[in-house]
Amino acid sequence: MKVTKQLFSLYIYGSMHVAMSVLALVLMTSHQFGLPFNIWVAAFAYCGTMFSYNFMKYDGLFRVKKAAGPRVKIIVALSTVALVIAGVSFFFLQRASQITAVLSFGLTALYTVPFFPKTKNLRNWSGVKIYIVALCWAGITLLLPLIDAGAPITSDVYLKFCQRFLLIITLIAIFEIIDLREDDPHLKTIPQQIGVRKAKILNLILLTVLFFLELLRTTIDYRQLAANFCMVTATALFTIYATPNRPKYYTLFWVEAVPIFWLGSVVLFGWL
Repeated sequence: MKVTKQLFSLYIYGSMHVAMSVLALVLMTSHQFGLPFNIWVAAFAYCGTMFSYNFMKYDGLFRVKKAAGPRVKIIVALSTVALVIAGVSFFFLQRASQITAVLSFGLTALYTVPFFPKTKNLRNWSGVKIYIVALCWAGITLLLPLIDAGAPITSDVYLKFCQRFLLIITLIAIFEIIDLREDDPHLKTIPQQIGVRKAKILNLILLTVLFFLELLRTTIDYRQLAANFCMVTATALFTIYATPNRPKYYTLFWVEAVPIFWLGSVVLFGWL
């Protein structure tokens, strides 16, 4: 039981779970636009996300030369492997995809590291964090697979980009509600600025917009619409029951699993 708990903790805190969510959204894009499975795009998205998130979490630890525990050392080793795989995968992407990847992960680097003296990283810029993360996720999970496959950028792509962006915004807002007591007041997160109750109402409005955007597609897939309804309902429930008193696993596992649940719903409705 102890070993299982340690492995689960490694899976969560080693950013393997969040990387699975990114991979789920990449596969969702392939399903929605009829793209063939691309192992290099999938490997780059998963491993690049795993390395990036771990870099954001533990970069400060090493910059201040603080002693790392056994779990962190294992995570660093796994992250190094992930970086190598992401690097190899990068060279198998199309040139336009590589540019998209560099822009997305460049934002991640700016988000984490202050490149210039006496300046803050983007993570500490008031109110910016949520939009940077949403743009990076939408770029990697939607634009990267489409560009690499040479798919045309149609009105449906813009629509899906808006949906993907809104989804990430709503998921991050739930994180911000849970982390309200721990977040630096200067971050100006959504619940810090408008309060928990209004943040929840805003989230529910954004989820409603996300759902009805599907009706603007050139061709409506009712199975996709049903899967979207399940995903929106799950996210709405997570929003309603979110409080600063919830344990970390409420977001780190359950909320983070929403994209995985969404992909599972698509698979399920595809079988019916």
